[in-house]
Amino acid sequence: SVFADLTQHIAMSETLSQRESDIQMLLACKSHLGTKNLDFQMEPYIWKRKPDGVYVINVGKTYEQIKLAARIIVAIENPADVCVVSAREYGQRPVLKFGHHTGATIIAGRVTPGTFTNQITKAYKEPRLMIVTDPRIDHQAVTEASYANIPVIALCDSDSPMNYVDVTIPVNNKGKHSIGLLYWLLAREVLTMRGTINPANPWTEMVDLFFYRDPEEAEKEEEAARAQAAANAQANAAALA
Repeated sequence: SVFADLTQHIAMSETLSQRESDIQMLLACKSHLGTKNLDFQMEPYIWKRKPDGVYVINVGKTYEQIKLAARIIVAIENPADVCVVSAREYGQRPVLKFGHHTGATIIAGRVTPGTFTNQITKAYKEPRLMIVTDPRIDHQAVTEASYANIPVIALCDSDSPMNYVDVTIPVNNKGKHSIGLLYWLLAREVLTMRGTINPANPWTEMVDLFFYRDPEEAEKEEEAARAQAAANAQANAAALA
């Protein structure tokens, strides 16, 4: 029994340290900073209000809701029956990455009206679960989900409307780092619960790959890398000569 207690204590300390590191990452990505407005349904997820009027989201609640959302996603047998929606530009790359790792269906960009209700349309989908990046911007998908009795998990900021939202993940859904980290944590949690990730096969995906990248910035970085490579090649040639 002593050995069992010891192993349990070690497991608890490991989960605690992971929880602490995850919460540090959430704080570093400013996932806890809401807006200056507060929807009354979001009050339970708010920790306090800063002197400048910005509401601070309770990160502990965010972490708990990520775990809850992951449990719901894992309960759906076919991963493709989970539909992840993001009309917000900052959420499109994280959503694509999330879909790649978990096997979920993706809608990155505008949701065509009737996607979930009109069976005649080519893009008609019949998911068992929907995840939206912002219930205000993705209102079309949320409304149609209510007509089709599809449960909705939503990333909600302090001012997000929670009509027809079944599970809220309270988080800053306007920052590119915050959205990217949230989807990274959710993907990791889902894969851990499915058993894909374990101590023998750890999660090696970098969180940076879930962050939105501006095409112009990416192009500048590539040009700088090419210029650096050319300069290095010239220096090597001169050294050999």
